[in-house]
Amino acid sequence: MTIPYEPVVFNYKINIHLILEYLAFFIAFRYYIFLRKQTEDTIPNSNRLSIILGAALGAFLGSRIIGFLENPIYPTDISSFITILNTKTIMGGLFGGLLGVELAKKIIGEKQSSGDLFVFPIIVGIFIGRIGCFLSGINEFTYGKVTNLFVGMDLGDGLKRHPIALYELLFLICLFAFLWKTKLKNIKNGILFKYFMISYFSFRFCIEFLKPNTFFILGLSSIQILCLICYLYYYKTILNLFKNAR
Repeated sequence: MTIPYEPVVFNYKINIHLILEYLAFFIAFRYYIFLRKQTEDTIPNSNRLSIILGAALGAFLGSRIIGFLENPIYPTDISSFITILNTKTIMGGLFGGLLGVELAKKIIGEKQSSGDLFVFPIIVGIFIGRIGCFLSGINEFTYGKVTNLFVGMDLGDGLKRHPIALYELLFLICLFAFLWKTKLKNIKNGILFKYFMISYFSFRFCIEFLKPNTFFILGLSSIQILCLICYLYYYKTILNLFKNAR
C-alpha cells in the first residue's frame, strides 16, 4: 500500500479520508448513545438536546475559524473560497464546541456539568479520523517535518517525515486508557472532560513543533496559541493538578 492511499472502485477514486471522517462522526455518536443508556444522566432530554446543538454549532464555527487561521488563504475566486469553507481543524472544533455548550447551558439555565459523556466518543471519533489523515499522507496537513530518525516515513513526496498522525493515534490509545481508569475512581462530575481537554491540547501544543507550521506570534502557531487560551480557560483545574502532584 502506498501513501497517499487512494483506492479505485469501479473506476472512481475514493477519498478515504472523507469516508473515515463520516464514519468517525457516525461511530462516535452511536457510542455516545450507548454510553448514555448505560449511565444515569441527570440532565433532561430537552436540555441535553440543546447542549448537543450548541456543541455542534460551536464546533462547526470553531473548526473553520481556527482552520483558516492555521493557514490563511485569502479568496480570489470561487474555488479558493470553497477551499476556505472546507478547511477545518479538530482543535477549533473542540474549543468552539466547548464555548457552544457553555453558551447553550447559560441560555437554558442548565447548571450541571455535561462534558463527561462526550469524552470517550470524542476520542474514538478523533482516532478514526486520524487514520484517514495518515492514509491521506501529504494531502492533509497532519504530516511532520523532514527527519533522519528511524520513525521517518514517506508520506507521498519522497521525503522521510515525522508521521504525526501515527504519533497521535498512539497518544489517543494511552489517553483513553488513562481516562477510563480515572473514571473508575468516581471523580467529581465534569472533571473527566477537563482532564481530556488539558491532556489533548498539551499533546497538540508539543507536537506542533514537529510540523512545518507558520509560526505567527512568539514562535507559536495558531494551534499553539489556541492551546494557551485553553490553559487559561482551565487554569483553576491545572493549578489543582500541580497542587495535588506536590
